[in-house]
Amino acid sequence: MQDNNIDLFNLQSYQFNLPVGSIAQYPAEPRDSSGLLVLDKKDGRIEDRVFTDLIDYMEAGDTLVLNRTRVIPARLFGYKPTGGKVEILLLRKIGDKWETLVQPAKRLKTGSIINFSGSDTRAEIIQELDMRGGRLIRFQDCTDEDSFINNTGHIPLPPYINRNDENLDKDRYQTIYANANGSSAAPTAGLHFTDRLIKRIQDKGINTATLVLHVGLGTFRPVYSQDIRKHDMHYEYYQIDADTADLLNRTRDSGNNIIAVGTTVVRTLETMYDEKHGFSAGEGETNKFIYPGYDIKSIDSLITNFHLPGSSLLMLVAAFAGFTYTMAAYKHAVENRYRFFSYGDAMYIK
Repeated sequence: MQDNNIDLFNLQSYQFNLPVGSIAQYPAEPRDSSGLLVLDKKDGRIEDRVFTDLIDYMEAGDTLVLNRTRVIPARLFGYKPTGGKVEILLLRKIGDKWETLVQPAKRLKTGSIINFSGSDTRAEIIQELDMRGGRLIRFQDCTDEDSFINNTGHIPLPPYINRNDENLDKDRYQTIYANANGSSAAPTAGLHFTDRLIKRIQDKGINTATLVLHVGLGTFRPVYSQDIRKHDMHYEYYQIDADTADLLNRTRDSGNNIIAVGTTVVRTLETMYDEKHGFSAGEGETNKFIYPGYDIKSIDSLITNFHLPGSSLLMLVAAFAGFTYTMAAYKHAVENRYRFFSYGDAMYIK
């Protein structure tokens, strides 16, 4: 099936109707009991499974690639000297400053000060950034920035989770293998894995490899351009070590499959993959934007959650699985009451 008569570059093509009740407010328990929609990108065939069935679709010698980034308590609540409340979302550390989103942003100009209850630490607006609500800030009178953030900050649950963060989110909004601090949102495809499932995967002879992409604005920023090709992705830090690059090259050379856990892994691998030379180690920042028309060559299969209408993540999935099959799978997911977004169910695209 081809994506005929569809304007693949029109933002409206990526909209779909989603009942509010389909948006997961809490995670499944246990993690690996989530639903799993299996989509065959060759013919569009769909299977309804559970996440633990994932192992049935992988063979010895395949490599599962995980993003080991860890979510920091990136949401801070402060107040202006006038008493007005301010919310800050930490996005990315740049030297001694932080790239952030603030709200309400209108009156927070360069030089504005934000205070925090019970602390002498203040945040100064250093610069207004060229993005909605974007501000560069520097913490003042802060002897230990990490401790301040850990003690003051909240887990940055997405706005479609219509509740305040709770104690359970400190654990459940992290993957079990997260160990590299730096994300302001979770790489949610990995939230379904348990120690038990990973052991079963490894016992079957399937390799696991890790990399880092710190999830920030590039991942969750909405697409506003009606022509999606005009969307500017924000830069995010990534890192691949030599062991991971070597393992991926051996996997590819042996004819086995590389399975990406999440869109962040895809974007990182596509940044570092070269058809002639394979995978290489390195670190840097990527603003890789993948949408239909882009040929994803670094992976063979993808594990991903169900994404927001009109999001760059949905566009990446459509690039990998094909627009028609992707949107048909989403329609099936809605009709069959799959749970959507960060704490929702997963897809396996093969």
